[in-house]
Amino acid sequence: MPRYPAVLFDFFGTLTRCVQRGAAHETTAELLGCPVDTLAAVLDRTFYQRASGRHGNAEATLRWVCAQAGVHPSDDAVRAAVASRHRAVRADTRLRDDAVPALAALRERGVRTGVVSDCTHELPAFLPQLAVAPLLDARVFSVHVGRCKPDPALYLAACRRLDVRPADCLYVGDGGSRELTGAQRAGMTAVRLAAPDLVGHLVFDAEPDWDGPVVGSLSEVVELVDAVPVGC
Repeated sequence: MPRYPAVLFDFFGTLTRCVQRGAAHETTAELLGCPVDTLAAVLDRTFYQRASGRHGNAEATLRWVCAQAGVHPSDDAVRAAVASRHRAVRADTRLRDDAVPALAALRERGVRTGVVSDCTHELPAFLPQLAVAPLLDARVFSVHVGRCKPDPALYLAACRRLDVRPADCLYVGDGGSRELTGAQRAGMTAVRLAAPDLVGHLVFDAEPDWDGPVVGSLSEVVELVDAVPVGC
């Protein structure tokens, strides 16, 4: 019997490789009439406001971002930029080679899986198109919940959708948003993914002081689930 009946994963930097903003974001800035560095700076400092859905849908949020950047594009330009940003974020998203095999191996063991992500409007729109989608039993997005990690609301929402107790969950993440501490406080076992490619990963509010369990790949997560607890 698996050691954990459910495993929850962070998305960016965990199920995906290192994330950095690629060249496609330049098109979004051009459509908005905004210098790309200015737009990037505003996006960085407003991440948690946007990821909590505080400013409405994707168009309303981007209009608010433009105001913070001091530009005032037309409605047509904003709509075009929303589509452009969707494509840009999707282009930045590259699943880890072992993401699908690891999720499939967990499913074969009868383990339920879910994703808990601090994200803006783009991820919920394109996740269904990704190869991991059929292997996830629950999807919890901060932009829908209205809160970001390490708020317990996200972790507990995933537990409700999987019909499991927090104590029965293993949480795996790269450590952004203090997510590992948040998972622990919610009653879960947390493990940090410290894959080599995460050097340079675009991450906010990391927890470099994490002193809990660490794995180097998603394949090692399957081994953790298979491991027999000491004393059993």
